[in-house]
Amino acid sequence: MTHTDARVTRTPQAADGVPTGRRLPLLDVLRGAAILGTLMTNVWIFTGPGAEWGALEAGTDMGVVAGVFSVLANGKFLSLLTILFGVGLAIQYASAERRGQPWPGRYRWRALFLFAEGTVHFVLVFAWDVLMGYAVTALLVAWLLTRSERAQRRVMWWAAGIHLTLMALLTAALAAADSDGGGGGVSQSVVDLYAHGSYLDQITFRLQNAIALRMEPVLTFFLLLFLFLLGVRLFRAGAFGADETGRRLRSRLLAWGLGLGLPLNIAATLAGQDLFLLARYGTAPLLAVGYIGLIGAVVDRVRRPGPLMTGLTSVGRTALSGYVLQNALCVLVSYGIGLGLAERLDDARPWWVVSLWAVVCAVLMVGSTLWLRRFSAGPLESIQKWALRH
Repeated sequence: MTHTDARVTRTPQAADGVPTGRRLPLLDVLRGAAILGTLMTNVWIFTGPGAEWGALEAGTDMGVVAGVFSVLANGKFLSLLTILFGVGLAIQYASAERRGQPWPGRYRWRALFLFAEGTVHFVLVFAWDVLMGYAVTALLVAWLLTRSERAQRRVMWWAAGIHLTLMALLTAALAAADSDGGGGGVSQSVVDLYAHGSYLDQITFRLQNAIALRMEPVLTFFLLLFLFLLGVRLFRAGAFGADETGRRLRSRLLAWGLGLGLPLNIAATLAGQDLFLLARYGTAPLLAVGYIGLIGAVVDRVRRPGPLMTGLTSVGRTALSGYVLQNALCVLVSYGIGLGLAERLDDARPWWVVSLWAVVCAVLMVGSTLWLRRFSAGPLESIQKWALRH
């Protein structure tokens, strides 16, 4: 997450219109919204029967409330976070280029360190980690940034085409399997594992089923590649600046992203599990682009940031720490190794799940704001910087 640093070196305006001499406040707000938005989806995984494995065997809740959360969040904020990762990579490449530093150079170590962080996060906290996939994609995109703009565009659109084709084929295959009587509920042994099993048992289960639980970044690799490069293009076009160019581009993103993305996501969600893959990995990125425009329009109109804007900015500046912490908090609240509320409050669904999301978001916004009053970076961000200096 630290790869999406919103700070750029103090140099004059670049020839392509990208502001290079000041911090881009919108990026921090967008990143904060993306971190808290991913939890809008993940909170249903933590609190569902069988938790992480249950999401594979039976999917998540699809009541009215969960359906609204799905339309607004499922895959959308993950796509937004991925775009922002590409933006951060473009910023670092531009900074290295201005300073005459070799590229990828030391960036390879940052990506490898992120992969290690993601591996620890997967094993100890949450099976649906995104950091490992980001690290692998970042290594490829870092190299692509040394190629021509034309080559980058070709790779970007080829990646989009391959991804959509793959999702369509997988959707057809899953629909055929369901028609043959496939599927079923979550096995009771897995439900008991997360409701009553020990922490060591859960770690062992993740390791034993690592291939299945790590399948998402493999299946969505071409989507990650496309969104990384999309982030690069948006940044270079000036889409995140506070000038007229940025506002104009964000207006277009708002119109196209919400105009197409919202109805398509509603339709895909109403279609149920048959179109789950297309909803999460096909139509979601469209709405994510709309969110950039929507959040950007709100930020443009805010003259004096209030608690919400300050909280989102603080979460954005401590994104890696916030991402890991929100997952750890949900584990301790939901699983039997902690309070075990997923089982104890099952009859209170979906409202207790929504409340959990809101409380964790508040904790992250307040906590990160207080933390940044004394420190310049989040705890995990600081550890990463320290490790890469040695």
